[in-house]
Amino acid sequence: MASWYGPGFHGHKNAAGGFYHQEDLTAASVAFPLGSRVMVTNLDNGRSVEVTITDRGPFKKGRKIDLSHKAASMIGMLDQGTARVRISLISKPAGTRDVGAPLRYWVQIGSFSEQRNAEQLRSKLAAYYADVHVTDVLDADHHRYYRVRMGAFATRDAAEARASDSARFGLPIVIVSE
Repeated sequence: MASWYGPGFHGHKNAAGGFYHQEDLTAASVAFPLGSRVMVTNLDNGRSVEVTITDRGPFKKGRKIDLSHKAASMIGMLDQGTARVRISLISKPAGTRDVGAPLRYWVQIGSFSEQRNAEQLRSKLAAYYADVHVTDVLDADHHRYYRVRMGAFATRDAAEARASDSARFGLPIVIVSE
């Protein structure tokens, strides 16, 4: 089942680091890694749309994808609000989890615009934890950021335990999943 989201989220930050625009061909899903491209076909009318996964959701039982307003309009599901769909993976970013694999969790303890600052923090934390690494990402405006993360953890509880332990460093901590 698919649903759609629009006006209430328009202009808000999405999980991929950009901003949700309801007239972009995007979607929210926890079933696919962020940045994945999927084809969504409405099983009642055969209409399809290709979207990029830029956000997490839907968080209602039985739903697998929340389409942007424009994407929902293109496959003719605005009036109903939901539709039975087929979702086909077109591509996913290199290095991301396989579709269907369980979510993994990381403890993010910093995000920097300067790589050297991220590396300094990684070095400090590496004295205490063996699984500290720096990943770089581009946001929607093509700004590069360097994130300092620990993990991956198989469960949120394990990530929360590490977050609790590393709180002693007095740094902002965020648990992220992929």
